[in-house]
Amino acid sequence: MKSMMQVLRHLTPLNRAVCSLGYDQAVEYLCEVLPFRVISVPSSHAHNGWVIPPSWDVKEARIVKDGRTVYDGTAHPLGVIGLSRSFSGTVTLEELRRHLYYDHRHDDSIPFHYRQQFRSWSRDWGFCLPKRIFDQLVPGDYEVVIQTTEAPGALKILEYKHEGSLDFTIVLGGNLDHAGAANDGLAGCVVGLEVMRRLRDRKTKFSYSLVLSPGIIGSELYLAGLDPSERCRILEGIFLEMLGSDTPLALQESRRSMVSTLHALKASLDQLGLHYRTGPFESIIVNDEYVWENYGIPMLSFSRFPYPEYHSSRDSVEIIKEASLNEAVDALIGAVDQLEASPAVFKKFEGNICLSNPQYDLYVDSGQIALGDSSSDHRRRMRCLMDFVPALDRPVGVKAVADHVGLPENETLEYLQQWASKGLIDLL
Repeated sequence: MKSMMQVLRHLTPLNRAVCSLGYDQAVEYLCEVLPFRVISVPSSHAHNGWVIPPSWDVKEARIVKDGRTVYDGTAHPLGVIGLSRSFSGTVTLEELRRHLYYDHRHDDSIPFHYRQQFRSWSRDWGFCLPKRIFDQLVPGDYEVVIQTTEAPGALKILEYKHEGSLDFTIVLGGNLDHAGAANDGLAGCVVGLEVMRRLRDRKTKFSYSLVLSPGIIGSELYLAGLDPSERCRILEGIFLEMLGSDTPLALQESRRSMVSTLHALKASLDQLGLHYRTGPFESIIVNDEYVWENYGIPMLSFSRFPYPEYHSSRDSVEIIKEASLNEAVDALIGAVDQLEASPAVFKKFEGNICLSNPQYDLYVDSGQIALGDSSSDHRRRMRCLMDFVPALDRPVGVKAVADHVGLPENETLEYLQQWASKGLIDLL
């Protein structure tokens, strides 16, 4: 299998717009790396207001002054705004500047202008260029040529699944679009590729899948296209983002509490001695994880965000550190080891059980102060564990439960085994 750096070097230069020749080339290439299932959604399809844009590519893009080309928009995939319409004509400097975008952080970089890909019904023409070129433009008339091609196309989603013994899946997600970018999206994709490669010959309890798609709209269409019963078998996920830079690792939590993958990934990072920061949902980054969460699937974000080259032409292979990619892979494989080692709790009843009934004998008495029986911290935690089990609405790992209630994992498991012996839960 190709190395992560080989994949990055091959795919980064492609103009991977949502529907484009460059994106299709990336799909074709990756299907030779892993046997992905390709899900194609035609550009005529609309869902919940999301409209898939047509297949779009840039053939020519020039700004000419007095017969001299002052800017060639095809020199970099970001040189023309995403989904720009074609234009040919003479414009004044004032009019031209209304169609030019530059990176306000750096004089020599090109910004990523992507918003039209989500607003295909309302589009303009335009260029993205370095600020130093923008500042050098002099008054007068300019000849502008933007020639693009548009045709019916398809939004393509890649899915690869490693089958486990249980019919429940942990998802790794990544964004395959972002024209000309190495870290934003693509670095997470290659980390996911390497994780799945390492799992290929391994027997696992859970199934693990890698889903690569265009940002936001791809995740929405993937999840909307699943049968509800299939979505219910996706337990949790980790969205992989920007993992190649030398910036610190960041682990963003789910909207939901007690997520097994969060506890597993934290434990793995701690064991590896890797520095990382954590934050609640949407405190570090806002990306596809919110789409998954809105379908009821807890989705962490694992990233190195922020990094200074974000959304610019500086986001190139040159900023990628192979050691950073490997750290992320090792942490994720360690998380898989944690998930596989800790039994998962599967509830088999509805409602509330009278746990003091001799039939069960699982009641934890936290004490009654008025009768002189004061509660200890340990008894309160055990009572919390007892009350927690009936509230389970999905399978969850014992380690996550133990961390949630603040008890040792072995003690938590011992008590849950009593529930299992009564036929109330399965521990798998």
